[in-house]
Amino acid sequence: MTPTNRELADFLKRSRAQCDPEHAGLPPDGRVRRVPGLRREEVARLAGVSADYYARLEQGRSVNPSPAVVEAVGQALGLDEAGLAHLRDLVGVTATRPASRTPGVQRLRPGLHRLLDSLDTAVPALVLGRQSAVLGANRMARALFADFDAMPAVERNYTRWLFLDQDARDLFVDWDVQARAAVENLRLDAVRESDRQATQALITELRKRSDDFDRWWQQHRVHQRTHGSKRLRHPLVGDLTVEYETLSLPGDGETTLFLYTAAPRSASAEALGLLASWTLAGPSPAPRQPRD
Repeated sequence: MTPTNRELADFLKRSRAQCDPEHAGLPPDGRVRRVPGLRREEVARLAGVSADYYARLEQGRSVNPSPAVVEAVGQALGLDEAGLAHLRDLVGVTATRPASRTPGVQRLRPGLHRLLDSLDTAVPALVLGRQSAVLGANRMARALFADFDAMPAVERNYTRWLFLDQDARDLFVDWDVQARAAVENLRLDAVRESDRQATQALITELRKRSDDFDRWWQQHRVHQRTHGSKRLRHPLVGDLTVEYETLSLPGDGETTLFLYTAAPRSASAEALGLLASWTLAGPSPAPRQPRD
């Protein structure tokens, strides 16, 4: 941990402000709360550490907390699994990684490309890598969302597309929900060693070009996308809701497969079926070229 860890200080302050004292199990003490959330000494008491120790931790000073203390503080603040993982990353108690390792360019194995293609008539499928880079998308996914394969290499990024492409804003009925979740997920990448320079470059660009991104980024919330739903207003098949599930690919914890489905016999399932028919009637995809 650096002498002044500003990211840690900001995260702890915001997390403490979002805590409900009653939910945390604290009895009323008769004192007027001038600011929302817990007081520093209350977090310290709940975590079993001294008030001075927690104050130095929240100030981002180098106190080198043990894994047990980090867990206790996370529990006191009511952090979920993603928030706790983010806290561990911020204080440096996660599994160590070789500092000298230079992240390689992420590419999909030919077998994974074939897997995506085999799902063309079944479900839309995307593979995202570090910084939410789109590493692969089958024909159904390109028809449902956007033709990522046709974009320049630097633009093949799901979060970047969400914030900087007007078509994405028009496509998602719940754009603010989806975009905010993407910001909160990117927060998890921001303090990890793997390709940190590229992550910071993306964050800098989006903060400059999107007021929405900058506002949500400053709130310092974290979220790990594992499943959920998306509401779309598709220009070809109309309104539909798709559910997504994520699968981590073996051998690469930084690569995730997203699969999108709709409830059986629903209007959304019918819309996906129409979209599948449309994609099959269209021209065949061009032969795959090596990624830039």
